[in-house]
Amino acid sequence: MDRLSAVESARSGALTLAALGVVFGDLGTSPLYAVHDAFTGPHAVGVNRENVIGILSLFIWSLVIVVCIKYLTLLFRADNGGEGGIFALLALTGATAHSSGTPERSQPSRARIASTILLVGIAGAALLYGDGIITPAISVLSAVEGLAVATSRFERYVVPLTVVVLFVLFAVQPFGSGRIGRIFGPVLVLWFVSIAAIGLWNIAHMPSVLLAFNPLHAVRFFAVNGWHGFPVLGAVVLCLTGVEALYADMGHFGPGPIRRAWFGLVLPSLLLNYLGQGSAMLTDAGAATNPFFRAAPAWSLYPLVALATAATVIASQALITAVFSLTTQAIHLGLSPRMSIVHTSTTKIGQIYVPALNWILMTLCIALVLQFRSSSRLAAAYGLAVSGTMAITTLLFIAVARARWKWSVPHVALVAGLFLLIDLAFLAANTLKIADGGWIPVVIGAVVFTLFTTWRRGRALLRLAVEESVETSNEGLPAIIASMKHGAARVRGTAVYLHHVPSGVPRTLLHNLKHNKVLHERVIFLTVVTGDSPYVVAEGRVEVTPLADDFWRVVAQYGYMETPRVEDVLDAAAKCGLPFREAETSYFVGRETVIPSSKPGMAPWRERLFALMMRNALPFSAYVGVAPNRVVELGGQVEI
Repeated sequence: MDRLSAVESARSGALTLAALGVVFGDLGTSPLYAVHDAFTGPHAVGVNRENVIGILSLFIWSLVIVVCIKYLTLLFRADNGGEGGIFALLALTGATAHSSGTPERSQPSRARIASTILLVGIAGAALLYGDGIITPAISVLSAVEGLAVATSRFERYVVPLTVVVLFVLFAVQPFGSGRIGRIFGPVLVLWFVSIAAIGLWNIAHMPSVLLAFNPLHAVRFFAVNGWHGFPVLGAVVLCLTGVEALYADMGHFGPGPIRRAWFGLVLPSLLLNYLGQGSAMLTDAGAATNPFFRAAPAWSLYPLVALATAATVIASQALITAVFSLTTQAIHLGLSPRMSIVHTSTTKIGQIYVPALNWILMTLCIALVLQFRSSSRLAAAYGLAVSGTMAITTLLFIAVARARWKWSVPHVALVAGLFLLIDLAFLAANTLKIADGGWIPVVIGAVVFTLFTTWRRGRALLRLAVEESVETSNEGLPAIIASMKHGAARVRGTAVYLHHVPSGVPRTLLHNLKHNKVLHERVIFLTVVTGDSPYVVAEGRVEVTPLADDFWRVVAQYGYMETPRVEDVLDAAAKCGLPFREAETSYFVGRETVIPSSKPGMAPWRERLFALMMRNALPFSAYVGVAPNRVVELGGQVEI
């Protein structure tokens, strides 16, 4: 029993260390720029005792209310098969199941509500892309800026060095983060211990900053500063950057290790460092120009810059991986065109690389650095993405509480009302920074939102256009199959027709009969269905149904966190009694060419955008791992 306890304890410790390295990089590097932004820029307040202690109190209680209570206590209950994040919440609301995107003129009220919830969720996911683009830029830039604190001679090299670090960071993505990831946890342990020590060293010189634990100082800050104090919330929210990672990564590590890492090391270290920065500013008001590095002893600056750079690279890696994962989920849920996805690990499903997206992210990150050239200017663009995502997460939680948990309206208002009020206050404060750079995440989010919704609506229109000329009912299927066999030449082997719905006859089969007038001796209709659960149990994944002589239907269920593979599906089907030989199998897929038209459905510019996305999307056969020399494409033009 003792041995089992020791093994369980060691496993728990390893998961906690791993969670520390993956989950808390972004939250843990917020001290580099959060306090600095409150006392610099167009909306800064003066460096005096009341303001410093008041803002520190806002930092402390934001971490307690938002992270400790909202995310670690409340949202961790809203898990979908153990998974968290925007798409997990969407699945729990049932919006992805009830809202198919079919453009009907009169939808039931439930479908309209589901469509609205889905659009809100898509908006939240779109804002996360803005977060993923800005995080590497501001994190690495703020770390390298420490060199300018050590000596002014390095000021001219801050931006070039930041660009080099970002280029290297994205250039190594094809190799995967597995090997580097092993040192993430220990590096961040050293980081948190170091910033906690710096904080303690400063607090010892100015212990009066501990008054910030009294929330009355946060209230007094607004009473003294009035409206001028409200925009400071745009800086306070920066201490919460990366909070969505706590929820999104819940499925990787479980709630326990994340909570232990937070309460055991991360939260105490962050609080000590924020208080230490406040102490440094009360001792020397000039420290507000860069309070994080000004709070450190002079002898430690160069090692601290190196450690900060390593920590920000880890934080950036976590956000890049999160964007890759988010894109994969969007593809599986039918919100994004298919892209090439490379699995960089044979043992860990979460380690993926999306080539096209990687280079887009790198280009945009470097462009932000070259445009803003300082972390204080870039911080204005950061807060809007964070606060917007937090507000949308709360709205989706309210939908889950009402639809899934059957909470009453007063219960929802009491529990979630406070969090929504805080989120909206943060969001409103950040809208004041739109002209200073806050427009960047709005534009990024709007572009991603447009792409996601255009793809979803376009696929629905395309599906309707295709089904108009194809028998989709199963009732008369035996008679239809019998008529197909009449007059068609039979050839040896197995034909697998990849079909988008688990009913009716694939259009590609009809095309093959019409133009080639041949029918294989064994025909399989194969459909891959992505459900609302993150994972599907392997034993019940594949369903095999005999339709008529030598015709079979195979339906494979996958979760939105999984990537389907046809080879695995057919192997499972063979175990269910479907006879086939891979060497004699050909795969038939449809490749429609979309023709924009004057039909009602989408605006002409969106139809042209959808047609462009269709042309550049990865073929479904390649996405599910079918060898190119086994694929036969049968295309046609379809007006939408």
